[in-house]
Amino acid sequence: MGNGAFNEKGHWSLSCCNIIRLAILLSVADNSFRANYSRGLIVVFAQTSPPDVITTRLTLDEYRAMEETNPERHEYRNGEIITMSGGSEAHSAIASNLLIYLGFLLRDSDFRLYNSDLRVWIHEYQCGTYTDLMVVNGKPEFNGQRNDEILNPLLIVEVLSPSTEAYDRGEKFRKYRSLGSFCEYLLVSQTEPYIEQYYNKDRNSNDRWLWQVHSNLERAIVLHSLNVEIPLTEIYRRVNF
Repeated sequence: MGNGAFNEKGHWSLSCCNIIRLAILLSVADNSFRANYSRGLIVVFAQTSPPDVITTRLTLDEYRAMEETNPERHEYRNGEIITMSGGSEAHSAIASNLLIYLGFLLRDSDFRLYNSDLRVWIHEYQCGTYTDLMVVNGKPEFNGQRNDEILNPLLIVEVLSPSTEAYDRGEKFRKYRSLGSFCEYLLVSQTEPYIEQYYNKDRNSNDRWLWQVHSNLERAIVLHSLNVEIPLTEIYRRVNF
């Protein structure tokens, strides 16, 4: 009977369809979920990573069209669209410090730095994602005729956030390692002076990454792929813990 009806005991009952609708509304309204309505599509995501809910599926062309006009950024994972959460003030400051300092050090070199405006395209996983900072050696290689999807990052930096830390350490790092050019990875904490550095010394092998931790503000990190070093004090300049 449409939206609902009284049953034989005089209690109001909902139809099966409306019960399903109600369940969806309650899920979206719950504090652990958020929804984003864009171009007639609802993308639901959880504040965990990787997401534990099924997300909207789009074709690659639909995804790219959405990214050109949507103020929020989304990751493309073989048809699934994952909304990327915004960063904190400390997150933004750290990313900016790295971009400014490295940009100065590399200004006369062949290396090129890019912020989070460009995506990295990972063919093996059909994944389009954003980094906090990446460096390319020489000219960037773009995906086909596009000018917003990089194929050849050398160094990638991710500033860790609670909602993405597990993904950045695990699945996302595995995807990055499928890129032939990629050989150095920085995971930067925004809650304490703590940076993890991964470096692949043997470019012919992808299973021998060296790991090093940096937590002393009086020390500097040697970026092997760029042959430069950057003091931790510059990375965490004006960041309060």
